[in-house]
Amino acid sequence: MKFITKNWKGIILCLCIAVPSWFLGNMFPIIGGAVIAIIAGMIITMFVKNKAPFEAGIKFTSKKILQWAVVLLGFGLNLNVIVETGKQSLPIIVSTITVSLVIAFVLCKVMHIPGKISTLVGVGSSICGGSAIAATAPVIDADDEEVAQAISVIFFFNVLAAIFFPTFGKLLGFSTTTGEAFGIFAGTAVNDTSSVTAAASTWDTMWGLGSATLDTAVTVKLTRTLAIIPITLVLAFWRARNEKNSENQKKVSLKQIFPMFILYFVAASVITTIAVSLGVSSGVFSPIKTLSKFFIVLAMAAIGLNTDIVKLIKTGGKPIFMGFCCWTGITAVSLLMQHLLQLW
Repeated sequence: MKFITKNWKGIILCLCIAVPSWFLGNMFPIIGGAVIAIIAGMIITMFVKNKAPFEAGIKFTSKKILQWAVVLLGFGLNLNVIVETGKQSLPIIVSTITVSLVIAFVLCKVMHIPGKISTLVGVGSSICGGSAIAATAPVIDADDEEVAQAISVIFFFNVLAAIFFPTFGKLLGFSTTTGEAFGIFAGTAVNDTSSVTAAASTWDTMWGLGSATLDTAVTVKLTRTLAIIPITLVLAFWRARNEKNSENQKKVSLKQIFPMFILYFVAASVITTIAVSLGVSSGVFSPIKTLSKFFIVLAMAAIGLNTDIVKLIKTGGKPIFMGFCCWTGITAVSLLMQHLLQLW
């Protein structure tokens, strides 16, 4: 009962955006429901003077509903395909993460951007946006303002990717008969899980591919997300070595930094793999995957409501420029690696 009282207003607001966005997305597949929901949320939030009653529900929708959507995507995915896709994309993932972190480090030194902001933007750009920032912040002892600024930068480029990458992919000549090439591109070049799923879902809708692109993109993205663990542990070790006062050191548990929904995603895939091997039709899982797609649109509405463009611009140009450079570098390296590996 307490959960309902706390969250219902924000969830209803997100639903009021998501439901028409879902239908409009089906009517205008070149745009897609996810992108429509993001834009609608960004516009509506500018006219909501008091967001306090809605904040809890919006936060729940943007975080938990999105994770549920990813878990539900696991149903209908064969585990053998997940392993193969992750293995295929691993060289691209390692390359994009390395490039983003190097760019952030160089710009930190050259442009004298505060170290904690640089770390948060670099890690957020290279791995998984807000989740990586949330995991990294307590390790490097970043304050709320630094975290908010980094997340604003990442979300800004997430929104741009979700809106423009499907059209960009068409101009580049990605295959429109399979979702493999664009799925790998979205999974490696887009920062946050939210925008990865939005871009991939839009590509599926544009070309009538069901959830083929989404399946590939999410699998690649979740493989990339696992990099949170080693990078955060390295940062924790680095801070421990440089912390003069041992009383200020913070212990980082594996549970704190590990995105547990990945395990549930894999578990759902195991269930599907076993069911299919026992003769169950893969079509049984279609309604679940449709629900997953709607949950993605719902989460996009919440992401839009959380995006404050005016505040982002006022926070200063250097972090935005760093985010742009990381984003551009990741995109270029992803395309280059796909070309070298003959995936595109």
